[in-house]
Amino acid sequence: MQFLVSSTSLLKQISIASTVISNSSSMPILENFLFTIKEDELIISATDLETSIEISLEVQAKSEGIIAVPAKMLLDTLKNFPEQPLTFFVNKERNLVEISSMQGQYELAFLDGRDFPEIPKVESEDTIKIPAQPLLSAYNHTLFATGNDDLRPIMTGVYSEFSPNGTTFVATNAHKLVRYKREDINSTEEAAFTLPKKPINVLKSILSSKEEELTLTYNANNAFFELENIRLTCRFIEGKFPNYNAVIPQDNPNKLYIDRATLVNSVKRVAVFSNKTTNQVEFALTNNMLELKAEDLDFSNKADEKIQCQFDGDFNIAFDSKFLLELLQNITSDEIVIEMSQPSRAGIIRPAGEQEDTNEDVLMLIMPIMV
Repeated sequence: MQFLVSSTSLLKQISIASTVISNSSSMPILENFLFTIKEDELIISATDLETSIEISLEVQAKSEGIIAVPAKMLLDTLKNFPEQPLTFFVNKERNLVEISSMQGQYELAFLDGRDFPEIPKVESEDTIKIPAQPLLSAYNHTLFATGNDDLRPIMTGVYSEFSPNGTTFVATNAHKLVRYKREDINSTEEAAFTLPKKPINVLKSILSSKEEELTLTYNANNAFFELENIRLTCRFIEGKFPNYNAVIPQDNPNKLYIDRATLVNSVKRVAVFSNKTTNQVEFALTNNMLELKAEDLDFSNKADEKIQCQFDGDFNIAFDSKFLLELLQNITSDEIVIEMSQPSRAGIIRPAGEQEDTNEDVLMLIMPIMV
């Protein structure tokens, strides 16, 4: 097995593949890239058994074969090469991969590629074509709101509902929730599943520089994403996602219109003085004026600040400033509206005014803290 490849091209592809590899695997073979040569194509595979990736790369090959190469060692080596051709030769007698460059020779041991776990294959005809940038926007708006509780694994991922009329993406940790709808991502058939964080983060890194459509194929257990020379496979999170529509208040007569950046900066300042356990910041609203209050009785710390807003009436409610800032910093509108019904019920945050992207509908929910 021997092939010639560009150092920068190979580094780019294995850098993507390396994001799938787990640092705490109990199987040594999973700490490797699987290199498969077929004619003049190198297929780079990596997996943690839940998420897998296959990337194809054109090379000049003299012979075919399959080997497992240490991922970290190869990645660290290639990071320090300038652009140049590299020759890989598999010496089976010595059980070594010999790499030849303009600077010198390098040898690293390899494992038998036949011991590498088999990557799941598509066994379904259910396919959805998705534009790359709208999907990236959907994950940018929702991934941060996922939970970290291993006792509720279904809430550690992003739920997706596909239909002919559009797609809804939902993430929640029970304290905050984001519902993100897009009309330009749709499917002829209805489908719903929850993807884990890891493959979504891998997808985000891939989609950040792409404008093309990707193909999503799915079956009962797995999703298969294909884009250009990359194929990502991931297992769904098992379980039923919470009924998110049931927790979204429908009647919210108290509407606060305010400049998002002004509110973010004010909350940041006042939150410094809040209780470090609750992070509580109170909203005291009186006709077109918002007073933000925070207090930590244990250390005699206290702050209040007033800012102009658009609001009719009198209303008081309190939020966890940490969760509130996460939501405010992940909404792109300059002006927002916070819709509220009662101090004990969730507040709804939406963009106010016209949006640049008319295909998206963003709703963020935050649970209050009882004062």
